[in-house]
Amino acid sequence: MARIVSEIMTVAPETVQASAPARDAARAMRDGDLGAIVVLDGGALYGIVTDRDVAIRLVAEDRDPATTIVGDIASRDPTAIESDRPEEDAVALMRERALRRLPVVEDGQPVGILTLGDLAVERDSDSALADISASDPNR
Repeated sequence: MARIVSEIMTVAPETVQASAPARDAARAMRDGDLGAIVVLDGGALYGIVTDRDVAIRLVAEDRDPATTIVGDIASRDPTAIESDRPEEDAVALMRERALRRLPVVEDGQPVGILTLGDLAVERDSDSALADISASDPNR
């Protein structure tokens, strides 16, 4: 039976305001052992910031993490999917656009995030990616 995105997504993703210092996003990633955080402008989806964004757009460019805002290093206007869409729509969208993470929205408001790891656990629980995604973080 086909599942919908809300049944397999990570609920209530970590978020940060676009106007917050990049340092706040980096600390939230560290504290939550996360590779990405949903970026908001007010309550609306603005973008997504990843650990790679921090490395490439902040550290490698010698920007100050205390004064550079998240909105300046985030990937803006991310592709998102509604929570009531079929899993197959999410898979197709992620494949078509080469996405590792897909914000999930309801009426434009972020309610979750769907990752390749979530899909691996759901679709092929015996895969190496599923094992890694389901294991406790390394700290």
